[in-house]
Amino acid sequence: MNLVLLGPPGGGKGTQAKRLQDKYGLVQLSTGDMLRAAVASGSEVGKKAKAVMDAGQLVSDEIVIAIIDERLDQPDVAKGAIFDGFPRTVAQAEALDAMMTRKGKKLDFAIEIRVPDAYIVERITGRYTCGKCGAGYHEKFQQPKLAGKCDACGGTEFVRRPDDNAETVNKRLEAYHAQTAPLLPYYEAKGAFKVVDGTMDIADVTRELEKILDSVR
Repeated sequence: MNLVLLGPPGGGKGTQAKRLQDKYGLVQLSTGDMLRAAVASGSEVGKKAKAVMDAGQLVSDEIVIAIIDERLDQPDVAKGAIFDGFPRTVAQAEALDAMMTRKGKKLDFAIEIRVPDAYIVERITGRYTCGKCGAGYHEKFQQPKLAGKCDACGGTEFVRRPDDNAETVNKRLEAYHAQTAPLLPYYEAKGAFKVVDGTMDIADVTRELEKILDSVR
């Protein structure tokens, strides 16, 4: 089984991909991770990617597709893959479809974990971590049991990521919507598109995703 997981930054894609990976034996394929692994491996396509990245340029669709092509031939992906962060454009989606067909595979679903922008902004801007052990907290959803003291290590210094501010988050959301909007009708036309409400509890989102995946097992 192969699926594309769509969703805004901070929408919970990574958490859900890990849960699906553990239950169904799928492999989460993140383009960033694959690029780094290809560069580290020193393969032909990895060398091309390294040269582009070293020059401070964006890696082309052609190189990304070649890296995914290579990765899908590895034995751990036999049960299927969860594509995370790819495709981002209709051209990439078409290239992925062509590659899957060539390999005798198919994309079963494109699932959007849909979360309203205001919810994402609140979720990301409220995040902070313990400066000592890195334990994560949130101003609204997960505060330490004792105010100002980390539950895990007792530390009293807390930090925020500099890019966890409303302006930066809104820019990232704008980019996401601009990139993703054309993909939705593309996958709808193929009958492969599904939507899950990402504002539910993590466990409820997982259950909805499992229902979708179980429908084709």
